[in-house]
Parts: sequence; C-alpha cells; structure tokens
Amino acid sequence: MTGGGYGRDGERVEDLLRRLAPRVLAALARRHDDFEAAEDAVQEALLAATVQWPRDGVPDSPDGWLVTVASRRLTDRVRSEAADRRREETIAALTPADEWYAPAADEPAHEDDTLTLLFLCCHPALTPPSRIALTLRAVGGLTTAEIAHAFLVPEATMAQRVSRAKQRVKAAGARFRMPPPDELPDRQRSVLHVLYLIFNEGYTATSGPELRRGELTGEAIRLTRTVRRLLPGGDPASTGTAEDGHRSDGAMAGETAGLLALMLLTDARRSARTRPDGSLVPLAEQDRALWDRASIDEGVALISDTLTHAELGPYQVQAAIAAVHAEAVRAEDTDWQQIVALYQLLEALAPNPVVTLNHAVAVSMVSGPRAGLALLEPLGSDGRLTGYHRLYAVRAHLLERAGDRESALADYRTAARLTTSLPEQRYLQDRAARLESDGGPPQR
Repeated sequence: MTGGGYGRDGERVEDLLRRLAPRVLAALARRHDDFEAAEDAVQEALLAATVQWPRDGVPDSPDGWLVTVASRRLTDRVRSEAADRRREETIAALTPADEWYAPAADEPAHEDDTLTLLFLCCHPALTPPSRIALTLRAVGGLTTAEIAHAFLVPEATMAQRVSRAKQRVKAAGARFRMPPPDELPDRQRSVLHVLYLIFNEGYTATSGPELRRGELTGEAIRLTRTVRRLLPGGDPASTGTAEDGHRSDGAMAGETAGLLALMLLTDARRSARTRPDGSLVPLAEQDRALWDRASIDEGVALISDTLTHAELGPYQVQAAIAAVHAEAVRAEDTDWQQIVALYQLLEALAPNPVVTLNHAVAVSMVSGPRAGLALLEPLGSDGRLTGYHRLYAVRAHLLERAGDRESALADYRTAARLTTSLPEQRYLQDRAARLESDGGPPQR
C-alpha cells in the first residue's frame, strides 16, 4: 500500500478513483448484466475508498480492491432481494477469487468495456439530459453532487435524473454489449453529441456566477480522447484492434477527431475570456498571448490531418473555423472570408439557426453589419430561438455597428434579461449602459 492521499505514481486519490470508476463499473456490468445494480454498488465502493484510502493507504491493486468491494456489495444486495438465498450464496461461494478482479490495464477488454459503457449511457431510450448525467456519473466518475453543482440543480433533482436514467436503460432491455453493426453510426453520433453538449455547458455555462466550468470541459476533452483512442481507425497511433462488427466508419473516426480538435482549439482561449473580476472579454478584445499554444498546436495539427483523409462532417468544419481564429495573431488578422466560406459549408452539412447566427456575424465582418442583419432577419420568426438571448445579443451588436443605437439598446436589454449567466448578463448590461451614455461613435 501507499500512504496518504496519493497512489504509487503520485496520483491523487480523487483522480485515481475517477480514472478507475468506469473500468470497475464495466467489469461488474459485464459480469452481472445489471447496469443499475452494478452502478449503485460501484458508487458505494468509491465512497468507501474515499474514506479508507487517505487513512490506510492506496492498495497495491486499487482496481481489484474496488471490484472486490463493489462485488460484495452487489452480492449482498442480490442476497437480500432474491427469494432463493441459498442459490445466491452457492454462486458467490463457487466464484474463484481472481474473477472478482478487474482486467489488467493493458488488456484489450478494459478498453472495449469503456467504449461499451459510453454506448450504454447514450442509449436511445434516454433523453439528452439523462444521457449527459449518466455519462458523467458512470464514465466520468463524477459524483451526483458534483454533477448537480455543475448544472446548478439540487442534488436530489440530479439523483432522481440519474436514477430514472438507469431505470430506463433497464426497462429498454439494454445489455452490456456493443450495439450491433447497423446501429453503430447512430449510436456513435449520439455519444459525440453528448460529449459536445457537456463541453459547451462547461465552456459557457448557461446559468450561474461563473462563465466557465472547468470540470465539465476537462471531462469532455478526456472522454473524447478516450473515444478517439478506442474507435478502430480513430487514432492513427492506436494499435488496438476490434471485431469487424464493431468497426467504426471513416466518417465517425473523422468526426471524433474533429470534435476533439474543436474542443482543444476552443478551450485554448479560456485564460483570456475573463478579467480578474470575472467579467467577460469578447473574442475580438482577448489578449491572444494568454491563449494556450500547446492546445492550439495540437488542435490545428489534428484537424489539418483529419481533413486530408476523412469524410467531412460538421465537427470538422467547426474545428476548421476555430483553427482560423486560433492562427490569427491579432483579431484584425482573422481571415473572415475563409470563415464565411466554412460557415456556408457548415450550413449545407448541418443547417440550424445557431449556425446561421454565427454565419451572420462572419458575413458582417466581410460585407458590413447590414449584410449580417439581413441574414438574421428570418431568425426572428424561428420558434427554435424563442427566448434565446444570443440572437438578441448578436443583433444588438450589429445594430450598434450600423449606427442604430435605439434598436441596439433595446436588444441588449432584452438579451440581458433572457440570459441566466451572470457574467454574460453583466457584459450585456454594460454594453447597454455605454450606449445609453452615448460613449463614442459607432463601430463600422
């Protein structure tokens, strides 16, 4: 055993448990084919570890310790609920001790199980919020309290959401198996979408006092790296193999790489997005010297390589747009013509009003604010953007640049009223206050 709150390699107990949680859950779920019961048992084992390991030291085989403890909890629960107690005791007694241990870290089964677990958490029977909660709990290793804190809901509410998600998975008859080949593309798209939503919520929180929630962005990036490594063909450096029926097509491998590049390139700006007082700094005003060059270099290399050989998809195009921003030394050096062309391509691949909104901003930088406002006009009647504060914020910015101060002021105020993010709200109120005091000529 190793003493204190660290493992043999100096890893914190909290980080070690988070890393081991999906492996342990996968081992139990595969063995017992009862995801709900296995997940509950693993949470109890993790709780026991957080109490015992800092006090008694980390076991030499921490994953084996967790699987053993979780298996005992699961067996106890089965015994208490089963009508035939003797049968359950016999099964437990006849099980060789070494079968309670998780696979070694270098065994392919461990890798396959993590991917299987992701697919299970993103089961089509679940709603997107339930998929997010279950993924963060089961694969990310976050506690219910941590997930509730990240999404600013009471812990009891999040506990109910996780519980309902597990019940839905069970009711749908889902097994701890990889989906059949004909379902893989849709299920992979669902996994990527969940990771994309987790990242977005972390990068710009929809509510609360903080602009960014680093635990979510970090977890989204980590899990996307995992998916890319585990999908056959997803990582050129990977030497892993999988059964033919589990192979990913080129489009999904390319999109996984594109999503990872998008996350890296976007998150690279994190240090420049807020001032010391927590107030928001828009992209055009950010100190680019604060951007994380290592993340930018990795993201640019990743998307550049992916675009040369993978079938094009929406995440790759978004990553390409982020790369154009990242490669501009100054805001005024941004190649807006290229960004406009990329948004046109993105609208063809994945048309939606948010893409049109961003496209309008790019067009305004090339052809002026009135051209951007013309693109925004149809969005005013799009029901999908009802109550969406960013529509009003973008329109206010373009109206301000066009010299229509009165209309811009009204839209800034509406946007500030609609957002539940305090940093965004303060920023929009500040823009309105500046206009109200007529603080200078409009930008054209």
